Amino acid sequence: MAVIPIRVFPEPVLRQKAKRVRTIDGSIQKLIDDMIETMHAVPGRVGLAAPQVGVSLRVIVIGVPEEEDIILVNPEIVQRTGERLVDEGCLSIPGYIGEIKRAVSVKVKGRNRNGKEIRITANDLLAQALEHEIEHLNGVLYIDYLESMDKLHKIEPEEAQL
Repeated sequence: MAVIPIRVFPEPVLRQKAKRVRTIDGSIQKLIDDMIETMHAVPGRVGLAAPQVGVSLRVIVIGVPEEEDIILVNPEIVQRTGERLVDEGCLSIPGYIGEIKRAVSVKVKGRNRNGKEIRITANDLLAQALEHEIEHLNGVLYIDYLESMDKLHKIEPEEAQL
């Protein structure tokens, strides 16, 4: 396992639509392990998408406090419910947060690291993290929801980042 450097905006890989994973083979297992190690190595992290480590594949990992790590291959949001305002940051846009709208809850489907289909219903921080990371796979960043870049607020490095 290895910690992989995080790609920072405006690197092009962050704006590409990631490719579906056809087969969960040894290279995907290694990517998942490296992403988990990378996510845990960064203070204040909640999740990581493969494009953030320079790999344009549909793989995300989520590490919400008090929960077991979640690994999703080819994840899709199948339902969003409600709306709330949240302060959101991103490892690929370090040092800033912005207030955006996110769902209160989401339903997501995808495959686990063994290829088994799974479904997750999530609320609050986990719902926010799932939305955020899945959007990375579509080349969407949270700053795309801001009226202008003037709405970004500078933060200290140890504050939470998705």
